[in-house]
Amino acid sequence: MVTTMIRRLFVALGLAALPLASVISHAQSAAAKPSESGLDLTILDRTADPCVDFYAFACGGWTKNQPIPPDRSAWGVAERLQEENEARLHQILESAARSGDADTKKIGDYYASCMDESAIDGKGAAALDPTLKKIAALASVSDLPALLGGLHSIGVNAFFAFGAEADFKEASVVRAITDQGGLGLPDRDYYFRDDARSVDLRKQYVEHVRKMMAMAGGGDADTVLRVETALAKPALDAVHRRDPSALYHKMTPADLQKLTPAFDWSTYLKTVGAPPIDAINVTEPDFFEGLNQLLASTPVDDVRTYLRWQTIHASATVLSAPFVEENFKFYGTALTGTRELRARWKRCVQYTDSDLGEALGKAYVRDAFPPSAKEDTQKMVRELEGSLATDVKGLDWMTDTTKTQALAKLQAVENKIGYPDKWRDYSALSIVRGDALGNSQRSNAFEFKRQMNRIGKPLDKSEWSMTPSTVNAYYNPLQNNINFPAGILQPPFYRRNADPAVNYGAAGAIIGHELTHGFDDEGRQFDAQGNLKDWWTDKDAQAFDTRAQCIVDEYSNFTAVDDVKVNGKLTLGENTADSGGLRIALMAYLSGPGAHAPATLDGFSPEQRFFVSYGQSWCENTRPERERLLAQTNPHAPARYRTNGVLSNMPEFAKAFQCKAGTPMVRTNACRVW
Repeated sequence: MVTTMIRRLFVALGLAALPLASVISHAQSAAAKPSESGLDLTILDRTADPCVDFYAFACGGWTKNQPIPPDRSAWGVAERLQEENEARLHQILESAARSGDADTKKIGDYYASCMDESAIDGKGAAALDPTLKKIAALASVSDLPALLGGLHSIGVNAFFAFGAEADFKEASVVRAITDQGGLGLPDRDYYFRDDARSVDLRKQYVEHVRKMMAMAGGGDADTVLRVETALAKPALDAVHRRDPSALYHKMTPADLQKLTPAFDWSTYLKTVGAPPIDAINVTEPDFFEGLNQLLASTPVDDVRTYLRWQTIHASATVLSAPFVEENFKFYGTALTGTRELRARWKRCVQYTDSDLGEALGKAYVRDAFPPSAKEDTQKMVRELEGSLATDVKGLDWMTDTTKTQALAKLQAVENKIGYPDKWRDYSALSIVRGDALGNSQRSNAFEFKRQMNRIGKPLDKSEWSMTPSTVNAYYNPLQNNINFPAGILQPPFYRRNADPAVNYGAAGAIIGHELTHGFDDEGRQFDAQGNLKDWWTDKDAQAFDTRAQCIVDEYSNFTAVDDVKVNGKLTLGENTADSGGLRIALMAYLSGPGAHAPATLDGFSPEQRFFVSYGQSWCENTRPERERLLAQTNPHAPARYRTNGVLSNMPEFAKAFQCKAGTPMVRTNACRVW
């Protein structure tokens, strides 16, 4: 189970790719035109007033001339880069599938099996028979633990989630962790909202479940909704899950057994191959009390129906065409507005990267991320850490006592750039050419076993939670480290030999964003060693909350789509990281390369180039269905507000573009935490 505490830069909803020739042609015609600085001048809209709507100024050319491809729910500079990365992965995988080379055989066989559509279609629903027969044999709810352990290991996340995570208050040790789960809709609130759109979506969901189960032998969709609604009722919503203290309840196995007498944990733990366990983090005791009530009152026929659905749902993307298409109609079209299913090779590249990411990533970084890029990024990280230290020392609202602790935490931050120092060993994973579903299930079981083997052992901070080609970055508060895959350290975020203002405005802001996560409303609750520990004085904590509330109020007034507002509380951490990250990136630039920068390039001053680069890193078009989904479930604000919301609080921006007081990009009561 991937940690719930990782703070990411972007939301990822599945990114597609194009053939390399198409990528090159597309990039030449629509992306980075030659410029003095490295800015993409073609996506500017010079008719827009930067002091009225800077996002329109920086990205107006993109929003007007870059329509969303039919196989996407959004199209922005991050998605374009991911396509370029996946085009590279596609070439690697096509070669691996043909060559049979020992070093790339697993990724080649996995990809080739995924691409063998005729073999997959030939098996049809029968591919699920071994698992569905086990579910059909469930004689009573008391026999569920053994069955569920096997399902969890192959990626069927029914009823709850189980995995390994650093102990929140003893982060040097990995503990077992169990969490809410088992839902088919994106978030627990989807089961309870009573507006017309939500009611209709639940009807579509029930019809989707009915169609999917009918293709695999039948089952009652209303039963599925009833069981999932019962699971959702005691679960925490997305806002409350942002409080790490709400997700830490350390128990012994005996305590957990008392909490859920209807479920035999000793049998479950034995089935999943967990080592002897002395403590488990039960993230949400109320959820497990509700789970116990559900299991104690639900007929075994209903449990079997629910498990059949969860198995079909978990397997749908690697089943025959009717399953894939129906799965896409709901999760692609209904939820995100995507018009067309992505080409098969695009999906197979993504699945290979997900299951064998470090084997594939090893080949990717040889071409995409030379040592010079890693060295340059490391230098930038050191400079931004210095700027954040200067910022902390100069805060007028924080006492010296808390400043000392903050600086100690900053000093302890570790950074990981590009790719792992030690690659993951997949030798124990069996990949069989021609068995797409089996390969997926065995990959899940391999990773699940790897997680079980971590329990009770010292935390290994060298491990990564993203693959090298990923266009994203993250901060892990339990490890107090920042992580930047090679995939995001590419144009337009980072360009070798580009004007430093451009790199600091994009890549520098990303680095600053992740550093600031260590001190946002969640990250600040963890100390230098990654332990959940209050190191703030009461006065400083109150001062932080006052400044954070300013950001909550600001973003809560932004409209995400139609009648849906941005959730200022849900997005607080990301908005804080955006604001603080850009500020310290600017500090690092001005005190470093900006001190000797050319006065003008492409008609912009150094500071203007910095801000335009930042704005252009968020250029995108997105479908309203996707915006609605993200506003209700995701901790990131829409791209427009990640630009304008941040810059309107910065006097440095107003000075750079000579914006007068009272213009929309100059907030009267500016918000600032860091």
